[in-house]
Order: sequence, then structure tokens, then C-alpha cells
Amino acid sequence: MGARPGAPRAAGTAASGTEHRLAIVHFPLRLTARRMIAPSVAHLTFVRDDGQALDFVPGQFIQIHFRYADGSPARRSYSLATRHERPLVAGDAVEIAVSYVPGGAATALFEGMPLGGTVDASGPFGRFCLLPQDANRRYLLIGTGTGITPYRAMLPQLARLMAERRVQVALLQGARTPAELLYGDEFRAFAAAHPGFRYLPCLSRELPAADSPHAHADVRHGYVQNVLPELVPDPAGDIAYLCGNPDMVDATFEALKAMGLPVPMIRREKYVSNK
Repeated sequence: MGARPGAPRAAGTAASGTEHRLAIVHFPLRLTARRMIAPSVAHLTFVRDDGQALDFVPGQFIQIHFRYADGSPARRSYSLATRHERPLVAGDAVEIAVSYVPGGAATALFEGMPLGGTVDASGPFGRFCLLPQDANRRYLLIGTGTGITPYRAMLPQLARLMAERRVQVALLQGARTPAELLYGDEFRAFAAAHPGFRYLPCLSRELPAADSPHAHADVRHGYVQNVLPELVPDPAGDIAYLCGNPDMVDATFEALKAMGLPVPMIRREKYVSNK
């Protein structure tokens, strides 16, 4: 899946060609919590404020609708980050990660929103999801920036797949510095609890200090696509998911193809920056 031409996107938003065009229902989301998970990335928690449930399949996204200063309509798409073991019901929280961009319209919206404030939303949309018919032996999950968000939501589903059919999972998270490893603590803890899950942070600029919680044997120096040969992708048994920076998605897609992975087994979602 690639970016849909003409659709406005913000940094940290999902760009997908799978949006549903029919019967789109808008609903209010009320902000209940905000915390910074990186120097320029906020983790925002909402509840649907109309008494209805906002359930979703891990990998899907919502759209936030607002207006620019001149009154023209705008929208941004954000992957849902919520980890849930059961279908969500009315009152359950939903979470997104938002990259703050200087001068960005969506950044101003979220930075200025008080707790208890509401925003107009629609969704969920998208098909960047694990498929029930998959019979692969391993998932290669590759993400950069807030492109890691869908994989956080997938963790409970991955735990079930590892238990039920012994699937293996390798998660490659690309970032410039340790401070930008979004949800890294959660991925490390999940890997420690699930032997079938391997977590490899790939840092392009700065390696973790010796006393950093990220200072462990699976940290790699460089870009995620450069680590792929170490994993020895298997055309017969692997399915790859690529999410995040378009340059990374394109480079990794080409690398996986060159290693023999069939194109239908490489599932992509690009995140495009937009103010």
C-alpha cells in the first residue's frame, strides 16, 4: 500500500490507499491523556465521546478532521496504537502517536488541545493488518518513526499467533537516536516474555550509552534495510510489513525483492510528512 496522491498527511500519520469511501461516520474523540514518548512525538489517549465503541483491527488508522486558519478543511490520518486483548467497547481508550512538526497545523491543534477537549474523527480505515489466511513461518516487521505504531497494536495478536501456530517474529525499529525508539521499552519487555519475538533497534546516528536500557546485544548501528541480510529473508516462509518513512519503505521493498521475497508477501504503508 502506498501514499494516496493528493491526500494531506502530517508527520506521524498513516498514508494509505485503502480508505473506505462509503458511509463514513464522524464522531467526537475526547482527549484524556497526553505524554511525550520522544523529543517530538506525543502519545495521545482519547475516548469516543458519543457513547459508541471505537473497535478496530490492529494496523488500521483513524482520520482527524479540522480546519486550517483560513477556514478550509483539513484531515490527518493516524495509526491506532492501542493494545487490546478483546474487542473495544464504549468507554475504552484509543491511542495514537503524533509527531510534532514546527509550524504544523495538526501540531498546533494537538499541542493546544486541553485535556477534556474534543476533536472530530472518522474511521477506522485501512488494511495494513495481519491476515487470518496467512500461513507463514515468520513475520518481518520493519518500521521507522511513528511507523512503528501499528506493530504496538499488533502485539496481543502476535502473542496468540506465536502460541497457536509457532510463528516467529522479527521487529526492526529504525531511529536516529535511542531517545527516538518509540515504545522501545514495551517491545523489549515483549521480547523478553516471548522467545519467538526478536526485537532489533537500528540506530543510524547515536548508539545507546552503556547504562541505557537499550544497550543490549540486539542493537544495530545503521539503517533497517542494511540489517536485512542478517535475518536471511526466506521467500518460502516470510511475510514482511514495511511502515514509515517513504524512502525506507522503498529501499527495503527493493532489498526484499532482490532477496527473492514475492511482492504479495511485502505489505507496505508509507507515512508522509505534511504541515
